[in-house]
Amino acid sequence: MKWVLLAILVFTVLAFIILITRVKINFDYFHDNDDDHLLVTVKAWGGLLKYKMDVPVIKVDDNSPAIVAKKKTKTGPQETLKKEETTQIDNKDILNSIHDFREILTHIVGLHKIIREFLKKVTICNITWHTMVGVGDAAATAVITGALWAAKGGVIGMLSQYMKLTERPIVTITPSFQQPISSTSFTCILQIRVGHAILAGIKLVKYWKGGWPHFKLKPRSAISSENSNSVKK
Repeated sequence: MKWVLLAILVFTVLAFIILITRVKINFDYFHDNDDDHLLVTVKAWGGLLKYKMDVPVIKVDDNSPAIVAKKKTKTGPQETLKKEETTQIDNKDILNSIHDFREILTHIVGLHKIIREFLKKVTICNITWHTMVGVGDAAATAVITGALWAAKGGVIGMLSQYMKLTERPIVTITPSFQQPISSTSFTCILQIRVGHAILAGIKLVKYWKGGWPHFKLKPRSAISSENSNSVKK
């Protein structure tokens, strides 16, 4: 009996630690003319648990209207290389993603409400967003600069509306009137408690209706096929 109580106590403590664990997600995106780079780092427990996704190349394929992304996945404090792959995204993949999102919308009651409640628990900080733009014409560059200021203001306003913005973002736009240029860098940190993510997942399952959705985009389409076959059996 004593060992059973001890096991229950240990399990309860571990569950509590996991629920209150805060996960940090670092986003770092850089674009300079034809060069793009995306780095996403997920850390917990002071970096003891670490996952890094490095996408060093994002470009348009020369032979087809598709976006090519080379991705490296690393895990652990030592950032051991886990996987390296090249992915192509074309217009069919985009349409399939839209279809899959609509499938989720039709199967989860009040999805927008669940997402809003979850985002309210997310803290966003250390936002820096620098842009340099120029098209070789002073008047056109001035117009584009004004439009970019409006767009950035809208994005920052939306982030502050749906998430907890703890610091004033650092946002700059530098017009280049002499030469064409397109360069931007964006970094931020998201902080999420595991317990809030688990609660959102439970709500998604709780308010699910209408059976299994029919996904088109891989690998979700494979899951749909497996579930369809299991239902037929």
